[in-house]
Amino acid sequence: KLAVEFPSEDIFLVTASPVIKAITNFKQVSKTLEEFDVEEQPSSLLEKRYPNIKVIQSGVKQLNSNEHKIFTEDGREYMYEKLCLCAGAKPKLIFEGNPYVLGIRDTDSAQAFQKNLAQAERIVVVGNGGIALELVYEIQGCEVIWAIKDKAIGNTFFDAGAAEFLIPKLTAENQDTPIECKRTKYTTEGSGEKERPVAASDVLGSALGPDWHEGLRLKGTKEFSHKVHIEILCEVKKIHLQQEFIQLQRTSLAFPKEEKNIEPDEVLWPVYVELTNGKIYGCDFIVSATGVVPNVTPFLDGNNFAVGEDGGLKVDKHMRTSLPGIYAAGDICTASWEPSPVWHQMRLWTQARQMGWYAAKCMTADALGESIDMDFCFELFAHVTKFFNYKVVVLGKYNAQGLGLDHELMLRCTKGQEYVKVVMQNGRMMGAVLIGETDLEETFENLILNQMDLSAYGEDLLNPDIDIEDYFD
Repeated sequence: KLAVEFPSEDIFLVTASPVIKAITNFKQVSKTLEEFDVEEQPSSLLEKRYPNIKVIQSGVKQLNSNEHKIFTEDGREYMYEKLCLCAGAKPKLIFEGNPYVLGIRDTDSAQAFQKNLAQAERIVVVGNGGIALELVYEIQGCEVIWAIKDKAIGNTFFDAGAAEFLIPKLTAENQDTPIECKRTKYTTEGSGEKERPVAASDVLGSALGPDWHEGLRLKGTKEFSHKVHIEILCEVKKIHLQQEFIQLQRTSLAFPKEEKNIEPDEVLWPVYVELTNGKIYGCDFIVSATGVVPNVTPFLDGNNFAVGEDGGLKVDKHMRTSLPGIYAAGDICTASWEPSPVWHQMRLWTQARQMGWYAAKCMTADALGESIDMDFCFELFAHVTKFFNYKVVVLGKYNAQGLGLDHELMLRCTKGQEYVKVVMQNGRMMGAVLIGETDLEETFENLILNQMDLSAYGEDLLNPDIDIEDYFD
């Protein structure tokens, strides 16, 4: 966007990764909903398309905001007129530096996971967001103990009702044939083992796109397809290596079978996970899918940034940080303007794309001394994705975020087919979750945006015999 706006200015893209993520097949599904694919491309493609962009492949070591300089890992320094920090976030690992704990965030960590899984008989997955959900659903031939701190799965996106709707898919023995995937597979060209630089694991790649597990063979050593046991309302208290565990003289549990009481485990495992509910399970390794923290470390030293409660760099409604000439966008930033009543920040690909595009608009307006309005994409939270092979659309305050007790929910559910939930407050629609091919997203988006009083319709709003989209067309 910057390259288009300033064709005669030099634009530097400093990135630690050998590839760049490009948005392809962009589709505006409705006013605020958009679908796109995320593709990894060599940086030369970007430089070919925009001659004024130069890609510098190196991590940033330090920022000196007073002198308007950044220093890169390869010992160089660059002056900037305006700077936008888009360094994303890094996985929030439950325990740093433990060889048996894997965080999944980028292409390399996904490949490491695949390699470990091929030899695994049992793993423990910790976390309850998008990556954990996908992972547990896709893994075959390996026992999975899934530890979640909530009452129901997928708490980031769903409520208990939606979780109930999805659970049968987890225990289904044979998987649906995966729907043909349009997105390109993620590969880092030529990053064969031998060429990997030392300590490459410490370099953060960019976040995985929504179909990251496609093309990875997520299969363990066993012959069955799905075996998932969910431990709810618990977190990891401690991780014991095999030797420590033997010395503890405690009992670990076998994989729970429906009909029997839980029995002690006869097998010796490389690592043991002690949960806060007192249970201990042995496993081959642990996947930490517990969300992300903004990647601000290289920029804080010596710079007086205002930082949000979640650790991100605070930005105002023009994506400016608290320091002059420095903007931020995507996972690294914390939206600190007064948001629309039905928008909230969530560290997702959709918002990263919108914020990046809008930040470029703001930098342009600023440079030309023009005024700029808040972009329409910040009017309504809207996200479309896929879980367990179902299309999932979440709109507005879909989990009644911040609405207090003063709201009501309406539900419609057809087992194995669709799940529709709307969040109502004072007769107005504030949010919705749509799972399956409901065709209601555009209608509901409009009803949330225009805040029409729907009290007169009552329960009929979700009556399957009434063609609601036709009605409100």
